[in-house]
Amino acid sequence: MEHFEYEEALKKKGIHLIAGVDEVGRGPLVGPVVAACVILKDDFDLPGLTDSKKLSEKKREKLFPMIERDAVAIGIGIVDEKTIDKINIYEATKVAMKEAIANCKVKPEHVLIDAMKLDIDIPTTSIIKGDIKSLSISAASVIAKVTRDHMMDELDLKYPMYDFKHNKGYPTKKHLEALKKYGILKEHRLSYGPVKEIYLQGKKDKNEV
Repeated sequence: MEHFEYEEALKKKGIHLIAGVDEVGRGPLVGPVVAACVILKDDFDLPGLTDSKKLSEKKREKLFPMIERDAVAIGIGIVDEKTIDKINIYEATKVAMKEAIANCKVKPEHVLIDAMKLDIDIPTTSIIKGDIKSLSISAASVIAKVTRDHMMDELDLKYPMYDFKHNKGYPTKKHLEALKKYGILKEHRLSYGPVKEIYLQGKKDKNEV
């Protein structure tokens, strides 16, 4: 099967519980980074599944329940904005990935990871552009993306003026304008450039009063 080469090579060695791991949310100015760990069945087949970034929102929402239904196991890892600010996004991504693997009800025998290297007690393979080269990682990218998108939809209801439903917390022109107009939310990442500038300016203004 296309994009199943890494999985097939492992299966030939007798390894069948193969997990794909991916994350979303490194770039946004607000909210958590979310990782997913997905173990697919040997006979898994889902036409159209690829890297979540290459799929429309409608397509991701359609594939999400199908992956849930046909996966052997799924684990989710979520690291909030406060932790991202404290340990940086690279380290937070690793924590989210490890958490996703730990939260998988079935322990994988091997983990395929998109680009990142993880120090865990399970053999791993780090694959550059893994989200388009491995179906397991593609599945994880969709689960992570839809999970985070739903969290941002909830944030959109809480703060409609930021229009998170349409920008998901990325530094779009509309988000940056709202940031200047309405200020920083507790869900914003204070270590990220545009937010940090406004935060530091606010502190400076307070000190000058």
